[in-house]
Amino acid sequence: MGKLTDAMDKFSQMVVGTGVQPDTVVYHSLVQFLCTHGDLVKAKELISEMMNKSIARPNTALFSSIMDSLCNEGRVIDAHHIFDLVIDIGEKPDISMFSTLIDGYCLVGEMDKACGVLDAMVSAGIEPNVITYSTLVSRYCKRGRIDDGLILFRQMLHKKVKPTTVTYETTLNGLFRAGRTADAKKIFDEMIESGIMASISTYNIILGGLCRNNCADEAVVLFQKLRAMNVKFNITTLNTIINALYKVERREEANDLFAALPVSGLVPNASTYGVMVQNLLKEGAVEEADSMFSSMEKSGCAPSSRLVNDVIRTLLEKGEIVKAGKYMSKVDGKSISLEASTSSLLLSLFSGNGKYREQLQLLPAKYQFFDGIS
Repeated sequence: MGKLTDAMDKFSQMVVGTGVQPDTVVYHSLVQFLCTHGDLVKAKELISEMMNKSIARPNTALFSSIMDSLCNEGRVIDAHHIFDLVIDIGEKPDISMFSTLIDGYCLVGEMDKACGVLDAMVSAGIEPNVITYSTLVSRYCKRGRIDDGLILFRQMLHKKVKPTTVTYETTLNGLFRAGRTADAKKIFDEMIESGIMASISTYNIILGGLCRNNCADEAVVLFQKLRAMNVKFNITTLNTIINALYKVERREEANDLFAALPVSGLVPNASTYGVMVQNLLKEGAVEEADSMFSSMEKSGCAPSSRLVNDVIRTLLEKGEIVKAGKYMSKVDGKSISLEASTSSLLLSLFSGNGKYREQLQLLPAKYQFFDGIS
């Protein structure tokens, strides 16, 4: 509030004390400052003063910029007040202002209010564009309100607003995450039929979605088709397909794909190694998994806390106590911490009448406290 008072005092001194008349830049800067700090009454007074002096008042671009800054700070109510101020001074909000306000409400999870702004936009005679629709569809999908997102997606098509690749990708991702594989396939078919080009990002969403929804075999078939079309894959694609090949029990092909990564010009990342380690462990190839984990560390890829916990649990469940202990030594409480499920498993196996109670001494010293738990 102090800065606001200082600014107004300096403005008064300029006008009264020196007789210098503020120009358009000064007025606009002060209006922006007042709006940002919530004093809309004073801002409106200044705008009226500008009009009386035949000084050009701020245009919608300035107010749109202010609203955007406020929305990015989560101050969407303040942004809406700026929107109302624009109407009060006789200006007509443009599509940018409506879209900014819609996005602002979406960012704070007020989807119903965002749709209310959309309705007001249409009532004002302004047709939503692809950015407006895509924003709403994206936010609905991310919040799990897939049906609401699809309604807007269909409304978009009905009004001849052509979705972009990103719009389709957002919708596809939302449908796959909701387990609606058939609907996702249908949307993808519509995308191709409409002439929208699928990117590698699009294919990664589809391949990943198929795998998450127990359609790994379909993911492998699609991958083979894309490879025949000479589609350029990235490491995310290969990570997904290596995992899919393991799921459909085509281990040798998965291993060959991993081995051929350098030939493809791709470098394994932490996720690649994680996929290999986890699948090798599931198949009982403990030594191979251990070797793969070592290769991961030597390559400079830091293992995630989640991967280390998965490895510990899998080894414990297989009775590989010594090897599990080696990975437990990697837990530092900082980048890698024990998950609740790992701690629970340790407690059930090594305390009281636990299955491996007698092998407690094989664990790192810092875990010997289980000895006193019954």
